[in-house]
Amino acid sequence: MAGIPLTPVPLAAAARGAVALAVPLLVGVGTGAVTPAVIAAIGALWGVSQDGSDPYRLRVRRLVCMGLAAAAGLLAGELALRGGHTASVTVCLAVAAVLAGAISLRGPLASVVGMHLLLGVTIGSGIPVPGPWWQAPVALLAGVGLVVVLSATPWLWRRHHIERAAVLAVFRAASEALSAAGTPAAEAARRQLTAALDHAHQVMGRHLDRAGRAETELGALLGAFHMAVRLGEVTSALVWEGRPLPRSVTDVPLLMAGQLLPDRGELPASVPGTAGSEASSPGLRALAGLYAESGRARPQDAAPRLPAHPWHGAGRLRYAVLLPACVLAAQVCAELLHGPRGYWLPMTVAFVYKPDFGPVFRRALHRCAGTVAGVSAIGAVTLLTTDTYALIGAVAAFGALMAVGVRHHYALATTGLTAIVFVLLDLLGDHRALYGERILDTALAAAIVLVAHFALWPDSAAGRAAAQTEAAVAAALRYRDLAPDATSAQRHTLRRTAYHRLAEARRAAAHARGEPSRPGRTLPAWEEAITAAEQLCDAVSARNVAASPPSMLSAPRRTASDAVGE
Repeated sequence: MAGIPLTPVPLAAAARGAVALAVPLLVGVGTGAVTPAVIAAIGALWGVSQDGSDPYRLRVRRLVCMGLAAAAGLLAGELALRGGHTASVTVCLAVAAVLAGAISLRGPLASVVGMHLLLGVTIGSGIPVPGPWWQAPVALLAGVGLVVVLSATPWLWRRHHIERAAVLAVFRAASEALSAAGTPAAEAARRQLTAALDHAHQVMGRHLDRAGRAETELGALLGAFHMAVRLGEVTSALVWEGRPLPRSVTDVPLLMAGQLLPDRGELPASVPGTAGSEASSPGLRALAGLYAESGRARPQDAAPRLPAHPWHGAGRLRYAVLLPACVLAAQVCAELLHGPRGYWLPMTVAFVYKPDFGPVFRRALHRCAGTVAGVSAIGAVTLLTTDTYALIGAVAAFGALMAVGVRHHYALATTGLTAIVFVLLDLLGDHRALYGERILDTALAAAIVLVAHFALWPDSAAGRAAAQTEAAVAAALRYRDLAPDATSAQRHTLRRTAYHRLAEARRAAAHARGEPSRPGRTLPAWEEAITAAEQLCDAVSARNVAASPPSMLSAPRRTASDAVGE
């Protein structure tokens, strides 16, 4: 569609996905140790699903925690299966689901850990693995370890590359926001600037308490980040003024980036004129002042930590009850339909029922679509060839597809995962024709989740949207009321907190609107309250740089109570 920028294909991640999945299988086939190799490939498969583009330390931490949780779950499920009692398998699944639900909503990392603990139990209790009891968990950890090595190795030669890219993205977003000033695209461009600042803030988070010398790479990054925070305030003020700006002004953020983080040829070295020559308003003069300071920026103020929005205790408790209920229902259906090896149903429930990952209805729909596509794709491959090495090549290709899908679309990731699992099961000796059954199992698991979620917890997404909108509007009002008497550091803390909460509230509102609602029910106009609060924050920023008189600052047109009231 015209006007929508295309996200680059993550070629490095795709290559890592292909290598991580192919290498264990090639080693296993070559040495005859096929079963441990397949378990290692399952570990690599889950590792690829969590191989992000965030800083290396955070990436490694997530992969290690995920691997340990999955290995522990696999061991527990394996021991339950070896006990020979169906009841022990069911109890193990129920306990794992309760634990997963209890910890999943404590944060992004806990969510990943909880899901893979449950996945490990599901696979361990559903697929008999010969050999000593410790072999499968060790093999799984080896597969995850391979992904860790592939993902973190670039740290050796580009240690702060990810942080640098995130900070540079803020300056580019500021330039785009200034270019959009005075046009209908200004609000969207300012939101993109907020998103870029939020991302840079998260990426730089572990460095913000450090004192880096300006001549070091980290010191330069810290100075550039703090300048980017100040630039966000000035840019918001100029966007709020609502008048078009000349090229000599809109390229100033790029000039600043070139001074703060030099040696990047894609950033312009100079532009016609200067910001100062155009400084016909306090906002423009503030921009010119920032540009003059950019050659000697120092990280003087401690940056704030971004606030989190954990789910309330009642929501966590309800999810901790519903998840095991869904898993148990899926396990009962699996026993009735398939007997042994009925792991697909509870495994799909574990993947689908993640309200913190996005709308449950959309996730279930994408899961079903991806399963159909994956079954069709691997079915077409097996019609052409059943050669083991050709199938391993197909696994590599689907691993690359999955790595791309993890970053772009859940259905695409599910397509790759489904096809890979079929090959892995075939290598384990399960040669049954299960294509149609797995599609039906996926649809049944999705139906179980949707019925439980919308019958017993229909207002979960709307409740989060209401709570986050109210908190965001309150943060905007605090910014308005406290900024005049705050220090520079306190003012930037108030501002970043307000804009961050507003961005989260907007995402929560979109999440709620992506879920089906009861017939005849109209959701509150959260977006109107959020937009009004954003405009208030822009006006406060304008006042802070002396671009408008205090009398311009009124409360949002819609209050929090207006927005969240039923």
